[in-house]
Amino acid sequence: MTVAEQPLDKKSFKKLGTRHKARRRAVDLLFEAEARDVDPADLLDERVELAARDQAVAPVHAYTHTLVEGVADDLDRVDGTIESYLKDWELSRLPAVDRAILRIAVWELFHANDVPPVVAVDEAVELAKELSTDDSPSFVNGVLGQVVLGAPQVRAAAAATRAPRPEAEA
Repeated sequence: MTVAEQPLDKKSFKKLGTRHKARRRAVDLLFEAEARDVDPADLLDERVELAARDQAVAPVHAYTHTLVEGVADDLDRVDGTIESYLKDWELSRLPAVDRAILRIAVWELFHANDVPPVVAVDEAVELAKELSTDDSPSFVNGVLGQVVLGAPQVRAAAAATRAPRPEAEA
């Protein structure tokens, strides 16, 4: 059963926030892209076009778009970060859904300034509970608990490189 086929009863799905649903869709897209060996951004574009043509297909939420493009653009750094905190594991040996969940959470920890770190971690753990193995939530929590410690420095460095520089006087 693929991630997209995982059951989620309507009552509990309605209680979930819009961003949670966007994250779940991003996990689905990252999972599918990896399974099909296609670029996640290209798959995202396909889904956006499909939703525009077919009303039966749910539109892609803006935050899903942000997550998938963000992970795709920063995949090497995100994967390197995850790998640096895996003990006796390789990223390629993790379940594909766990890789997708971790990639989204690490990207949020590094780049989503409007998402508190505790929210990024909690959302990832919830997604692991919904979509993965019984051991995955604690594993995801453990890895992200370590990533959280370095995330402020990564955010600060990113902000410093984006900060406008004073123009030199002529």
